[in-house]
Amino acid sequence: MNAPYHYIPALQDLVTDIQPESILSRTLYADEQLKVILFAFAPGQELSEHTASVPALIHILEGEAKLTLGGDSYDASSGAWARMQAHLPHSVYAKTPTKMLLIMLSTKS
Repeated sequence: MNAPYHYIPALQDLVTDIQPESILSRTLYADEQLKVILFAFAPGQELSEHTASVPALIHILEGEAKLTLGGDSYDASSGAWARMQAHLPHSVYAKTPTKMLLIMLSTKS
């Protein structure tokens, strides 16, 4: 029987080694309501400007990154959090080794 919950004691510990010049993404959970993805960026790596068709949340777990949301840029570090509306242009540039949680929310009712 599957448990009615998912528990991860330390998200940042799921990725222990970030390879040089790489971005790792690992889907931790997905259902019809949300998708949860853990990213790990080597310094200098980026997700260039793009949009998502659904609202999303970004949580920086470790490291320092430049986070661009629409026309605004932020120096984001451990603990930074953002909610984005669907179709908002955004990008992430890792200044240091960075771990980030992305939660994509469904717009289906």
